[in-house]
Amino acid sequence: MTGQCSILYINTDGVKDTQASALRALGFDVVEVADVPARETLATHHGVIVRLKDGRRMTSVAARLRAAPLFGRRVLIALVPASVTIRECREGVDCGFNAVLPRESSARDLAASILSMLRRLPEHKCLLRSHNNRRRAVA
Repeated sequence: MTGQCSILYINTDGVKDTQASALRALGFDVVEVADVPARETLATHHGVIVRLKDGRRMTSVAARLRAAPLFGRRVLIALVPASVTIRECREGVDCGFNAVLPRESSARDLAASILSMLRRLPEHKCLLRSHNNRRRAVA
């Protein structure tokens, strides 16, 4: 899959000011949705970010997304509130998330995590748009 780096941002807690616009400014193609879309839609993105209301359902969300057909080795990141314990974060990673980050993470932190994970996945090559609309290879 080559093309512009595409991220699906699942905003389950309905916050209006998310990192999605800042990720777009960094060159990602970001699609923001309120709930998990159809399984075919999941397979069209290089990565998926899930902003969770709480950490209690994190393990089931990770397992459900990883089990989706054609999801494969895509980047899967959870954004969780500060109330989530370190143990719950480890369980989220054990169940399928590549990373569990605080909801307050900056777009630059998210971009760094996404790009470092994409570099390890040769089947998910993608490009970022630079600030002057030229493409540059990143993964």
